[in-house]
Order: sequence, then C-alpha cells, then structure tokens
Amino acid sequence: MLKRVLIANRGEIALRVLRACREAGIETVAVYSQADSEALHVQLATEAVCIGAAPAADSYLNQNALLEVARATGCDGVHPGYGFLSENPDFADACAAEGLVFIGPSGAAIRKAGSKSAARDLMRQAGIPVTPGSEGPLSSAEEALTIAEQVGYPVLLKASSGGGGRGIRRCDRPDQILSAYQQAQAEALACFGCGQLYLEKLVLQPRHIEFQVLADRHGNVIHLGDRDCSVQRRNQKLIEEAPARCLTPLLREEMGRAAVKAAQAVGYESAGTVEFLLDSDGVHFYFMEMNTRIQVEHGVTELITGVDLVREQLRIASGLPLSIRQEDVTFTGHAIECRVNAEDPLHDFRPAPGTVDFLHFPGGSGVRVDSALYNGCVLSPYYDSLAAKLLVHAPTRLEAIRRMRRCLEEFTLEGFPTNAELSYQILYHPIFIRGSCTTGFLDEHLPQLLDFNRRLEQKEELS
Repeated sequence: MLKRVLIANRGEIALRVLRACREAGIETVAVYSQADSEALHVQLATEAVCIGAAPAADSYLNQNALLEVARATGCDGVHPGYGFLSENPDFADACAAEGLVFIGPSGAAIRKAGSKSAARDLMRQAGIPVTPGSEGPLSSAEEALTIAEQVGYPVLLKASSGGGGRGIRRCDRPDQILSAYQQAQAEALACFGCGQLYLEKLVLQPRHIEFQVLADRHGNVIHLGDRDCSVQRRNQKLIEEAPARCLTPLLREEMGRAAVKAAQAVGYESAGTVEFLLDSDGVHFYFMEMNTRIQVEHGVTELITGVDLVREQLRIASGLPLSIRQEDVTFTGHAIECRVNAEDPLHDFRPAPGTVDFLHFPGGSGVRVDSALYNGCVLSPYYDSLAAKLLVHAPTRLEAIRRMRRCLEEFTLEGFPTNAELSYQILYHPIFIRGSCTTGFLDEHLPQLLDFNRRLEQKEELS
C-alpha cells in the first residue's frame, strides 16, 4: 500500500480521504490556504502545510506548490478529491513525472473522457448511444447554427472541458445561438481555461442517471449500480438517491453494461462515474459525460453496496486488484443524500458564507453526515458553498424519505442561511414521493416551494 498521501483538496472531501487513509494505515499530508488554517482536515492530518493565499489560484490550484510539498514531506501518492485539479490531465502527468502516484486515472484517460465532445465521439465508436449533435468541438457559432437546424431545437451549447453546470447555454431558436455561443465560450474560458464548445440536442424532461464504476490496472472493470440525480437546479445536483426508482431490472443491466464499456473505452483506472440521460419514455438513454474522479454523491453508493470507494481508490493506486468482482456486488435497501449549501434560496440562492455560531448534526440508525464544519469555524467565501452532506440508508425508499425528513428536522446550523429547508419541502412533494422527478422538476416547482418558505419566514417574524 501507499505509505504517505498528499491530499490536494480541502473541506469535507479532504476529510473523507483522510479518514480512509487513516483506516488503511496511510499517513496524510494536508495542504491549506491562509483562509483554511483552522480547517478540520488541517487539524487531523499527520502533517499540514500552508501553500498560499486564500484564492484557489494561489493555493489549491497551484500545481508547483502542491508538488513541492509532496516532495518535501516524503509523499508517494496524491489524492485530488473532486473539483480543483481532480480532472486536470496535466496535473496527473506532472505527478507521474515526479514519481508520485496520482490516485485517479492517467492523464491520457482524463483527456479522453474530460473533453466532452471527444468523449461523445469515443462512446459513439464504442456503440454507446449519445444524443444527436456535433461531432467534435465546434469551430464557430455559424457551425453551431447549422447543426442545430439539422438536429432540431431546443439544443444545448456545452463546454468541452466543462463540469458542474458551467459553460452551458440552452437555445430554443436560431436567433439565440450567437449570444449563447459567446456567453458559453466566455464562461468556459474563465472556468476551465478552454473555450471549446460542442452542441447536442436537448432531451426534454429527462432523468439524470449515473453509474459508479471501478477499474484497476489488471483489466478488471465493474459497476456498483446507479444513482438518480435528477433533482437539480441550474445543472447543480441537490438531492441524490440510489437505486433509481425509474429503472427496470433489464434497463439497469443494460445501462450498467454501457457504463463498463465506457470505462473500458477510455482505458480507465480508479473510481469514476458515467452519466446518462434517460428519455421521458423511460426506455432510451444517452451518454452524457464521464466524471474522472470521486463524486460528491459517492456516499449513497457506499451505503447500498457496503463498498468503501475511497479505500478502493487507494488499493487500485497501490497496484492491487479490486477487492470485489461484479458478481459479488449486492444492493441493499435505499439511500438518499441531501446537499446542504451555504446559500439563500429566498434571495436567488446567493452564496451566504459566514461563521458557524451553532451546529448540530442529526444522528441515529442509518444516518451519515459528511462535513468539515464545527462550532465556531468559518465557511470561507473563496470556495464552494457546500456545507454538509446528509445521508440516510433504510430498507425501503419510503423509509429512507422519512428518515431524511427526520434528519433535516434535527439539523441545526446558525450563522448563515442554507438550502436545508428547501430540501425538506422537496421531500414532501408528491412528485418526489412518487419518484417521478425529472431534471426540470425544481425549476418548475421552485416558486411553490419557496412560497412555503416565505410564509414560514413571515410567520416566525410575526411570532
């Protein structure tokens, strides 16, 4: 096994990796910015080193600083977590050049899957269905206009190197193409340093279904089932669950095989996620993208399979084969995750970082909380607004819903607003209870959900 791992990240994922390393007998080196000097992962790591000022460009995205710390502290591996440099092929290559094990796929695999347009072409060649659209990156807005006329509106312009809902614009008419192209390209350049775009036909009222895959360097590739991530706002996931209620056993098997083929097509190694759109007919599905990292929502898969995905990443990076075969993967019960973000739903979801004045997490049977917050800590304005992930596991989906409602009732965070109340209202919505949410659910019903919050706020003010 690896001996000492640099955790090139922060927040709850840094803590998640740290705990897995600790249980595997691996020492950890935490890095932190000046804004994170009191962060929990800094306090719990074997060693911690400051790598720069608060802005991510001066710290967590500084490849040279990260590699220098890894060398100086005697690390033999680097875990990138998610976000930041986790899907940067140049960083993976730089680690390898330094003799460090990048705990993730190779730079070559990241390039194949990381370019969304190139990945679509690769999947098409592998016989995996993709949505109609451009083949390769677009050369101009005029080409986008031509292809949009061929596949039919509405269409999406998407960043080839994108992720997290960035660099995406919807077009319903030809006169929207030019401005949407310019906006998406500018956002893609700002967020990813690459302005390449591709176009795909917009699948209306789809489900967002993703499959967790694991692959080692011995040629073993398996999937660990699916997750339904359809409850999202502006392409940002809010509630995830597993397994997806909308999949039949035959469709689940077919999509699982496609996910394994996708991982094989890019020569994948480590934990990854293959994301699909399931059409409103509940039968046809299309490859959307492959995320070459551990996912924020990986915990729901861990709860229904009993497989520690980060531990598997460490095994794979150490040259060991997977600890489980496809035929050994079993699924038990139902799991749900709610992301608690420091944002104000009543004011257009504006970020709302601040100091945690009081914090109480729920507990009890079948409850898991992934968070790096503690009483008195500061949630910095420089980084992602994720404050905590509440996860539950129960024998049935309805029991899991009830358990998550109870957890949200117990959850208390004073100091800044969060979206926890919104998630609580969603869990009572009849469409969610029926398991019928599409990716448009939250946008369609948000005014109704927020009106309830406003009434509750007004009631509290009057009392």
